[in-house]
Amino acid sequence: MESTVVVGAGPAGLTAAYELTRRGLPCEVFEADHVVGGISRTVERDGWRFDIGGHRFFTKVARVEEFWNEILGEEDFLLRPRMSRIHYGGRFFDYPLRASNALRNLGPLESARCVASYAGARLRPPADQSTFEGWVTARFGRRLYEIFFRTYTEKVWGVPAASIQADWAAQRIRNLSLGRAVLAALRPGRGGTEVTSLIEEFRYPRLGPGMMWEACAERVRERGCPVRLGVRVGRVRRGSGSLVVTVLDGGVSREVRCDALISSMPLGDLVRAFGPDVPDVVAEAAAGLRHRDFLTVALVVPERFSFPDNWIYIHSPEVRLGRVQNYGSWSPYLVREGLTCLGLEYFVNEGDDLWDSPDDDLVAFGTGELERLGLVTPGAVLQGYVVRMPKAYPVYDAAYAGHVETIRKYLDVEWPEVHPVGRNGMHRYNNQDHSMLTAMLAVENVADGARHDVWEVNVDADYHEERSGPGPSGGAAAPAGTGRAAPVLVETAAPRP
Repeated sequence: MESTVVVGAGPAGLTAAYELTRRGLPCEVFEADHVVGGISRTVERDGWRFDIGGHRFFTKVARVEEFWNEILGEEDFLLRPRMSRIHYGGRFFDYPLRASNALRNLGPLESARCVASYAGARLRPPADQSTFEGWVTARFGRRLYEIFFRTYTEKVWGVPAASIQADWAAQRIRNLSLGRAVLAALRPGRGGTEVTSLIEEFRYPRLGPGMMWEACAERVRERGCPVRLGVRVGRVRRGSGSLVVTVLDGGVSREVRCDALISSMPLGDLVRAFGPDVPDVVAEAAAGLRHRDFLTVALVVPERFSFPDNWIYIHSPEVRLGRVQNYGSWSPYLVREGLTCLGLEYFVNEGDDLWDSPDDDLVAFGTGELERLGLVTPGAVLQGYVVRMPKAYPVYDAAYAGHVETIRKYLDVEWPEVHPVGRNGMHRYNNQDHSMLTAMLAVENVADGARHDVWEVNVDADYHEERSGPGPSGGAAAPAGTGRAAPVLVETAAPRP
């Protein structure tokens, strides 16, 4: 039987290992971190459990839903309402927007200014609509763009919104139009609400998403596939009739032979693992792939500072905070009676001032921002924790697609036994279920001789959580397709360190 090495114990890696062991095929998993789950882990500190980014268990892919149900029982899932809002100017705006709520919060003067700005944009639209800024401004006017789109987008990607191409806006904003809702309410004879276009509920493991991947890892181990944590892949080369993978375990190097390698490690790191003989053009492509990193400051506060949202988008430009989760709204099992935990999310680059700040300073910084926004009162924070997640989001600059294509062609020709999967493994904006699907298809390629093109996963234009009919839980959507594509930064984007 063919043996397979799986690199990474996140959703893609563990799904691959599970599917291999389902077929009785030998495999071994190596994970550089000391916990499983990747960005879908659940971090535990002093009995508190919190997500890295928040993960709704909703999918349009039936086999992924079946996988989840096979790993966890129905009693392990909670059915949670989907609720998010925007915080701007000291007020909350529904997301997606209800026009009456927007008008009340913006006020008649600002609403009139937005309408005038919209009218101006319709009469004299921006000449360049190839960027996020131009596309949104042309459709909603400059004021609505500045209020509801620019600040948050720039916080997430760390570059000017004018550097992001319009295809990102066209997919993400298509049915989430704040401008349309406000304008509809101002037109005579029109209703005052916007029909919600997103799913209204989703499933969620009661102990967080890490519960899924901790259980999956245990199943994989029970079937005879080791899941080795704290072990980093250093080199991949060819031996006599097999691949030879050099791994570093506690400073000790050893070699593992295998017939196939399924890799969810960052695509650039995979190329570098092939050693110095990689062609220059491929090495340059690998060096050109960049990532956006993620920082969570989790603050314990009394329950009175709780809110019903899964998360709140912070569009207020006076703070660096991008989003706030309330872990108690995801599951009561993540928090304690009388208390809740708020997760402050910062989109950063590894090595910048926030990333390198001591944990105590970050807790104080996050506390100050939360107080400035009026979400807690001074002295409310009882305890704080910090979690850093490197390489959380692949960056999609103007050159990334060419880099990925160069690497993909090189792998197809020179390393057909190597199968990239998952978000970082493919440098693709994959959700959890998309990552899982790439792993499932890769295993079929390895084990069954199938010829799936895993790069075709997640290239359609359907928004991942857009509703269009009844789904497995009754109220969710289940149209065909696998999700969304990635934002792309134009050539004027300044390089990030």
